[in-house]
Amino acid sequence: MLDATVVNVALPRLGADLDAGFSGLQWVVNAYTLTLAAFILLGGSLGDHYGRRKIFQVGVTWFALASVLCGLAPTVELLAVGRALQGVGGALLTPGSLAIIAATFDPADRSRAVGAWSALGGVAGAVGPFAGGWLVEWNWRAVFLVNLPFAAVVLLVSARHVPESRDESAPKRIDIPGSVLAAAGLGLLTYGLIRAGAGLDALVVGTVVAGAALLAAFVLVQRRSDHPLVPLDMFASRRFTAINLVTFATYAALGVFFFLLVLHLQVVAGFSPLLAGTAMLPATVLMLLLSARAGALADRVGARPLLIVGLLFAAAGALLTLRVDEKASYVVDVLPAVVVFGLGLSTLVAPLTATVLSSAPPGHSGVASGVNNAVARVAGLLAVAVIPVVAGLAGANYTDVDRFASGFRTAMLICAGLLLAGAALAAVMIRPEPRAAPAPDVDVSKCTHCGFTAPQLQPNEAAR
Repeated sequence: MLDATVVNVALPRLGADLDAGFSGLQWVVNAYTLTLAAFILLGGSLGDHYGRRKIFQVGVTWFALASVLCGLAPTVELLAVGRALQGVGGALLTPGSLAIIAATFDPADRSRAVGAWSALGGVAGAVGPFAGGWLVEWNWRAVFLVNLPFAAVVLLVSARHVPESRDESAPKRIDIPGSVLAAAGLGLLTYGLIRAGAGLDALVVGTVVAGAALLAAFVLVQRRSDHPLVPLDMFASRRFTAINLVTFATYAALGVFFFLLVLHLQVVAGFSPLLAGTAMLPATVLMLLLSARAGALADRVGARPLLIVGLLFAAAGALLTLRVDEKASYVVDVLPAVVVFGLGLSTLVAPLTATVLSSAPPGHSGVASGVNNAVARVAGLLAVAVIPVVAGLAGANYTDVDRFASGFRTAMLICAGLLLAGAALAAVMIRPEPRAAPAPDVDVSKCTHCGFTAPQLQPNEAAR
């Protein structure tokens, strides 16, 4: 969580140090998201089969070693490779962390444990911008190397105090072909879309077509498999399909918003890495304070009104960033946009998670939340690849104040459009349904913090 909040802050400095173009910065962000999205469901399955603590520890170790590669990378290409390896480690450890809580805590204590897990994630999200800004001021490589002592502590504590657990009812086989097809398809598609920023050529068309073909093959494999990563029959539910479409539109906008805003504040507004990194802190604080209340309110009035209102507020926040220029003041120009955007996130994220869980077939809430989490990450991955290209941000444009400002304005208009589209989808496709009290181990009001990059994973069967 700490790593996720600081990398964007380091982008301008590492771009200048490694002589990277804008596509290089896209890959620094997208290489991580790509492998995380492609393998997060596989990570949950491996934990169920071979032991959640074991796979969690493998993920932590993998993430730490990949962080060393990132911190020592002499070129942006090698840095992107390191980030992709970090994503694999993240996919191994992320679902396991919640699954361990669900498997080892008594049901009466589980909600409090998940609440502590969520709150500590929120603390990391709040501390990250300060720590990241300070580290970048010193040396951007420290942003990655700082992961090592944290990983060492996690491995020590998990070895001494975390019992092993596995799911004896899990399918006997793991969908390796599906995982390979998903990773290869997303990789080729992302490469082609990012390369399109330099112009349309045969390689761009070929990789995009090949990526789309592999993703189509992935769907066919999932339809025929008796142990699929993504059970496609879940999408027979209109409500489940609708909430995933809303998720795709929402997290596509969020991915671009957080990727470009920190860059814009440094390149155009002239903010220091520390100030740019802490710019989104009010949104984090609002989510910590209000997300649980939004979840409780959704229990009373239904999720749909809160989804619509939250998406409208987030769209308004994105439009308010259009006021941020080279003469921008943080208090006058940046803070209002961040506060409005944060109010939108605080209003919509918990109801979105609750709707995913309520729309899943009985006994499949963990799979549903894992699928929804993957949808969110793929949305951010593709949006960061496509929207900057559409906005005219490519090559060395990110170092040119006027060009970057123009591209940023176009990108924020697209983000606002995506959020408005999400609100329209929620209004039209998500119908009210009778509301019942949540089960004790799916108490969404205990999810006091949800990450910006993807929805909350369901604690009871985390991303199996």
